[in-house]
Amino acid sequence: MPFSHDMTHSLATVVELVNTAPETHGEEALTDLDDLADFLRRREVSGVGALGQRDLDGVRGVRAAFCEVIAAPDRDGVITRLNALLSGTRIIPRLTEHDGHPLHIHYFAPGSSVAEHLAADCGVALAHLLAEDEWERLRACAAPDCSHVFIDESRNRSRVYCDSRTCGNRMHVAAYRARRRA
Repeated sequence: MPFSHDMTHSLATVVELVNTAPETHGEEALTDLDDLADFLRRREVSGVGALGQRDLDGVRGVRAAFCEVIAAPDRDGVITRLNALLSGTRIIPRLTEHDGHPLHIHYFAPGSSVAEHLAADCGVALAHLLAEDEWERLRACAAPDCSHVFIDESRNRSRVYCDSRTCGNRMHVAAYRARRRA
């Protein structure tokens, strides 16, 4: 995928965030502030101060908005939902270098809540994905018992499972066993 480090990182962040929702995870994965802090640490979200219940509620709200964007039935629906999400942010692009990462762009305004931070940076990454005609890279796992989403970063856009070691392997083994029985 010909995307910059920060766009790839933001896309992976939105995917991981969406995959914490009860609809994709099977249960709420952001149950408390510790879960939120762990998510933010894993995703290396910068500029996060002390977290409170308002942050957890805000991130869950942003996650729901991202779920709606991804579930939109068509391109126009994606555009409408993504524009609605982005209109709720104060986007102030600025170049930054931090934590050993190369020069990249942050879109959230200084002093933003963690929810607005995620909405701005991840929303802009999704907007670029759509504008660059790469939206089909955002997919749902093809395994029948998995509802995770993922970004297909393969050169030929051929990935169908969220994780080849779990869902992919499980489906390949099932297909092999079915062929052996036939």
